[in-house]
Amino acid sequence: MKVPIPHDLPKEEVRRRLHERSHELADHIPGPMAEVATDWTGEDRMNMTICAMGQNLSGSVEIEDTRLMVEVTLPPMLSFLEPVIANAMKDQGQKLLAKD
Repeated sequence: MKVPIPHDLPKEEVRRRLHERSHELADHIPGPMAEVATDWTGEDRMNMTICAMGQNLSGSVEIEDTRLMVEVTLPPMLSFLEPVIANAMKDQGQKLLAKD
């Protein structure tokens, strides 16, 4: 599943905010005890491992000039929730990028 999240910030600012707030990602995932591990594999790419609701998911965030492209691989048993998850990711992603 790919979710574009538009922004109007310079890439450097997006990068700074994601670095500073990546520890908050788990707070934006529904369900108790969500965990998110991040790993920056390049200047504009952050990989994620997400453990939530008994599921392990992998994903990435690619910083582009006018949007973040968030990609998450959903297991088949959660695929029916894709529209709900995509909308939540877009909403929470915009909040994460919002000015302090």
